[in-house]
Amino acid sequence: MANRKVPVAAGSAALKACQDALSQSLAQLPPETRQALPADEVATALREGGRQVPRMQLFTAVRYTLEELAASYPGRAVEVRVPPAGAVQILEGTVHRRGTPPAVVEMDPAIWLALTVGLVSWDLMLSEGVVSASGNRCDLGPILPLF
Repeated sequence: MANRKVPVAAGSAALKACQDALSQSLAQLPPETRQALPADEVATALREGGRQVPRMQLFTAVRYTLEELAASYPGRAVEVRVPPAGAVQILEGTVHRRGTPPAVVEMDPAIWLALTVGLVSWDLMLSEGVVSASGNRCDLGPILPLF
């Protein structure tokens, strides 16, 4: 991607640190019930893991993964928002120029990173509103995880 703002080495290192923290946080959940827990409990554990990473490192990882998403799935039909770290537009199709795009996906940084590395599934996070997805083509399940 020509307009890369996060150097690949810095982004990869930040993502690895975040992935380790998120994995450790999920490991604290009881093994026998880990798959049966409601999405909000899994999300809470992930958010705790995200708090263990320095804020700038977390944001670097999010921005890096968003850049990778935009490079892999170019377009402007869907906006993926991970406030306050960043947002990108992806997928070919409808183009919007002002206001809210026709399809918006939004979640917090820890959830986004867990999805990008495959620690949790899209369907689980979507099931109880941990991920907000509205509009046509907002199902990111087929393109996640990225790594």
